Amino acid sequence: MGTSGLVLLGFLLFCLGVFGVLSRRNFIVVLLSAELIFAGAGINFVAFSDLWRNLTGQVFTVFLIAVAAGEAAVGLGLLVALYRLKHSANVDAARDLKG
Repeated sequence: MGTSGLVLLGFLLFCLGVFGVLSRRNFIVVLLSAELIFAGAGINFVAFSDLWRNLTGQVFTVFLIAVAAGEAAVGLGLLVALYRLKHSANVDAARDLKG
């Protein structure tokens, strides 16, 4: 698969993630969609890093994986707090977690 195929794959994953974040109300689906956004960005970073023959994109991808792991941990903590309070994983119910 060439660079154009990888860029297209990354773009499709990114767009699928954005669609999932904007259209869904389930907190778990929103978290998974955010992970799709990170995966699409990571694929594009690696593809362009290979195209330009440097390691900058691969270094950014390692940091991106670390940020995604932190986002998943914080998101699951919020999900547990939301479910304990509202007995639902609906994003609209998260407004009560403020303050």
